[in-house]
Amino acid sequence: MIVVIIAGGSGTRLWPLSTPDYPKHLLKVNGDEMSLMQRTYERAKSLTNKIYVATEAGHIHHVRDQLSDLPEEAFIVEPARRGTSNCILASLVHIAAHNDPDEPIVFLAADHYIRDLRGFEHSFKVASETSQSHDSLVLVGIEPDYPATGFGYIQKGDLIDEEKFVFSVHSFKEKPDHQTAISYLKSGNYLWNSGYFVGSVNTFKHAMENYAPEVYAQYQELANAKPETYTETYLAFESISIDYALIEKVEDLLVVPASFDWMDLGSFSDIHKAAASDTAGNYLDGLVETEEVQNSFIKNHEDKPVAVIGLDNIVVVNTPNGILIARKDMAQKVGDVSKRFKK
Repeated sequence: MIVVIIAGGSGTRLWPLSTPDYPKHLLKVNGDEMSLMQRTYERAKSLTNKIYVATEAGHIHHVRDQLSDLPEEAFIVEPARRGTSNCILASLVHIAAHNDPDEPIVFLAADHYIRDLRGFEHSFKVASETSQSHDSLVLVGIEPDYPATGFGYIQKGDLIDEEKFVFSVHSFKEKPDHQTAISYLKSGNYLWNSGYFVGSVNTFKHAMENYAPEVYAQYQELANAKPETYTETYLAFESISIDYALIEKVEDLLVVPASFDWMDLGSFSDIHKAAASDTAGNYLDGLVETEEVQNSFIKNHEDKPVAVIGLDNIVVVNTPNGILIARKDMAQKVGDVSKRFKK
């Protein structure tokens, strides 16, 4: 088994903790001694010692610093961000040059929050074995535990393997409205699309040839590019996600429901859920004083004191990059605001 950790991101949704120069996967959250990416690396080591990390040129120095025990050939460097589809292509080209093209590859996001290591190992071993035995791309979907409107969904099809609990993929659903999300949750037939997938180089090539020939042509272009033309070739590709470019077009996809806990940590509200809060429901970090404050996330990264009085359900984050004050249930808007600062 091979693992590729996708360490990308624009650093907007958790501003001012994260920035375009220092995105979410590089952060240590909630007092953890390791960053989200380092935790992902530790999980990957439970699966294999063949680990690669794909990241863009602007972040590679941070990634190398945090994963200093990896050899140079383990880093797959994109000249610039061009969506997950092209990141996957670059990874497949790199891996094909150094490994057996029939060995399953597990693609993991660097910024997910997972605690259950044994469940994680089990799910990806099942997905890897299934990919080999069925010569198919295999997804790992998350069992929803609330009607989320911020995730895409995978509709399960037929039960393919009763022992390993593997399903065919019936369809993909875009991010739903609240009522639709409730119906998905009640039905028990839908999984959150976490972006996890497994397949060998040859399995991906077969899928591209059959269902996305334009993506296969790009793969060939990249594989045949000389070192002096690689960057130009890569930057000419359209920026697009792997879901739209390939995954959602493949007709023989399989999916394994995850047997581990999972959080995307896409907002400060999510980070607060994962935090160890006090009896008032507050997570406080740094030089902070509160009075009559409940259900709030307050983080101070500077020496100047921060005081919060008489508020409920808020986020306050103070860093050298900026100050955020928001109602916690509106934390999804942070990305929009931070993009306006960038402009």
